[in-house]
Amino acid sequence: MTKTYKPDWVPQQDDDKFACRVMYGVKGGHEGMPNITIDPERKSAPVIKRKRLDVDDYVDGVLKGDRMVLSRAITLVESNAAAHFNMAQQVIQKLLPYTGKSSRIGITGVPGAGKSTFIEALGTNLCRAGHKVAVLAVDPSSTVTKGSILGDKTRMEQLSREENAFVRPSPSGGTLGGLTRKSRETLLLCEAAGYDTILVETVGVGQSETTVRSMVDFFLLVVLTGAGDELQGMKKGVMELADAIVVNKADGDNKQRAFVTRAEYERILQFLRPATENWLTKAYTCSAFTGAGIMELWHDVVEVFMQQGRGNGVLTERRKQQTLSWVYTMVEEHLRNLFYRAPEIVACKGSIEEAVVEGRLTATLAVQELIGKFSQTSLSGRNVDASSPFEIK
Repeated sequence: MTKTYKPDWVPQQDDDKFACRVMYGVKGGHEGMPNITIDPERKSAPVIKRKRLDVDDYVDGVLKGDRMVLSRAITLVESNAAAHFNMAQQVIQKLLPYTGKSSRIGITGVPGAGKSTFIEALGTNLCRAGHKVAVLAVDPSSTVTKGSILGDKTRMEQLSREENAFVRPSPSGGTLGGLTRKSRETLLLCEAAGYDTILVETVGVGQSETTVRSMVDFFLLVVLTGAGDELQGMKKGVMELADAIVVNKADGDNKQRAFVTRAEYERILQFLRPATENWLTKAYTCSAFTGAGIMELWHDVVEVFMQQGRGNGVLTERRKQQTLSWVYTMVEEHLRNLFYRAPEIVACKGSIEEAVVEGRLTATLAVQELIGKFSQTSLSGRNVDASSPFEIK
């Protein structure tokens, strides 16, 4: 039996009034604590250390569909540590031949439109129909503390229990549209793990959500009733990239209003150029709460879109352009990091900022001065390849 003792504040004579007992702690440390000398005479349960995985372990685990290994591989990819970058790229390189076979669906919309509920209803039905569904839910990060709640998995309680589902919340990290810089590689890992349907939920902050188009095949915009008149709807640039618009919460007393809103969006779409060649964007209604219209939207719209896109080569061309865009986006990001880490920029940055703030130097001249300093920087001899293009300054 484990030995216990009474705290100092418990009266020694009142044994029947205080049931509080404290277990003795581990004296002298344990195997999981570094630089601790273990007493050889003390008998304690050994600490089970988690196995450190190498590249082949990650690759084999992901290909076998091991969700634990997949989670650790995603964590490796999301790490900003330079030590993890090379291993992560080796893992992705080996898994690359097993990617590209899924349907990539981006789901966006204003906050409160019911995106998470919609995804749970859709994902649960797809799992029960035999699909393997991965949900990449991007959670907004605080601009003050830089932290995220990452509560999407908790909100998708029913979907999280499905054997064929994998829900991975990730912090937005302040990136435009809430798409983390590692979301593309996370998507590739999920494809290699055998998930045939990838649902990407974004933060939902308005026009900046257009960046979701750069990584998915089908772009779905979830809207609400009473979102404004037709002209207000036409000003939302995100509509120009949507392959379908769905009015959610079409149930109860709101059902009739949802039909009216759908008709308004149909009229708006007549003035917009279709986002995908040879595809006509339309508006639909559904209820994520009751499930009405969810699977009809999948079978009659998404599956038809994917079949048509693969047949006429539109999806193949789209993915090629997305990959090239991804390359040059990382180049720009890497150059940006090199700029701010350059010793010449670090040395003069403070004085230039002070001059701009005090009104002694215009913003344009400040930019010219900074660029001039950087253009004189010699990158030869510096270990440029050792730095990750995803490294946070």
